[in-house]
Amino acid sequence: MTIPDKEVRKANRLIREKSPYLLQHAYNPVDWYAWTPEAFQKAAKEDKPVFLSIGYS
Repeated sequence: MTIPDKEVRKANRLIREKSPYLLQHAYNPVDWYAWTPEAFQKAAKEDKPVFLSIGYS
């Protein structure tokens, strides 16, 4: 028996957002963050740049 892909995919943190645009990406295999203080704190703590997506749909 095969399980359809949608049932095995894990949602990322965007699943908690209200924005329809962000929700489109809730099942991407990327650890996306919304534009929040948490995102910038993590980037600063890990000394990593912020990759900003302004949308494309």
